Amino acid sequence: MKEKDVYAELSSIRNLMERSSKFISLSGLSGILAGIYALAGSGLGYFLIHSALGTDSGAGPFEKPLIFWQLFMIALAVLFFSVVTACWLTIRKAKSVNENVWNPVSRRLLAASGVPLITGGLFVLIMLFKSEYILVAPGCLIFYGLALFAGSHYTYIDVKWLGICEILLGLLALIIPGHGLILWTIGFGFLHIIYGSIMHFKYDR
Repeated sequence: MKEKDVYAELSSIRNLMERSSKFISLSGLSGILAGIYALAGSGLGYFLIHSALGTDSGAGPFEKPLIFWQLFMIALAVLFFSVVTACWLTIRKAKSVNENVWNPVSRRLLAASGVPLITGGLFVLIMLFKSEYILVAPGCLIFYGLALFAGSHYTYIDVKWLGICEILLGLLALIIPGHGLILWTIGFGFLHIIYGSIMHFKYDR
């Protein structure tokens, strides 16, 4: 057997093993679009805050429940469009490589990331109803980062590093309260665009 045939056979075996243990249909483009949605949402949020508060720096947006609930609805809209886009692009990528998007690996991925995501969602809702608005942005970042870290065992390692960055931003938001919206913008906006670009050029081409 020729040397190039051996390498081709080894590559085929490696791809087969990767498909059986890793979910490789995540789309980098979905990360980029999610980041763009987040930036658009944050831009709308900043406009809302400055329109409502004007130049008054005596009260922060987190002390205005109505404003914060409006920001929360914007965040929900960003989440909705991000999830729909991610599902559509993931299914499309899976079909392009003849992979079933609903398989044992994807189920393990969802199970691993689902627990911190659901826990984080409940945490955020509890903080909202208790008017602990200052903890919402850190909670979103930390629990989302934990979900990415847990799920990274079943997909690309790049997801783990994104998760670590999100966790660190969430902890920073706890250290410097009042900057949650800025850090949320960095975590869900800029970091997603950077991560999505890396994923796209490494795995989507």
